[in-house]
Amino acid sequence: MKINANVKKEIWEWIETIALALALAFLVRTFIVAAFKIPTGSMRPTLLEGDKIFVNKFIYRFTLPHRGDVIVFKYPLEPKKDFVKRLIGFSDESVEIKDGKILINGKEVDEQKILSRRYYNRGPYGEEGQKVKIPPNSFYALGDNSANSRDSREWGFVPKKNLVGKAFVIWWPPKRIGLIK
Repeated sequence: MKINANVKKEIWEWIETIALALALAFLVRTFIVAAFKIPTGSMRPTLLEGDKIFVNKFIYRFTLPHRGDVIVFKYPLEPKKDFVKRLIGFSDESVEIKDGKILINGKEVDEQKILSRRYYNRGPYGEEGQKVKIPPNSFYALGDNSANSRDSREWGFVPKKNLVGKAFVIWWPPKRIGLIK
């Protein structure tokens, strides 16, 4: 059976189009935007279990993160896992949790930046009265649901190299679609 030249041409065009679409999808997913699903309640009420979010993977190549950003990063103790937490502190700052409030270098953090939350003392990096110094090229991150979050209070610091990107929008479920604050 002989295939017509026009049919061959059309098949080849389809193959090129599909290959280009796959290459573009790979590039977007790898370098620009990635989708993640929230598995736990550690970021309640900002993010709920089952929420699906988009993460901007390139923003921190052009700008520094800001205190209060919801970040995605490779979990320092198990780098194959991704975690979502709120960025609280930067390299060379000291963090202290006192009476439910966060102090950076001895001064209370502006609650408008981190939203009103009560943070609890616990873990080797968040005990009452303890000032924790953040090492160079690292961050201190906390879950919004402080009572039920495995975060920097427990396992320490997020190396800058582990930063994946900034969570910016909830895209699923439909009733929760919106920007992440």
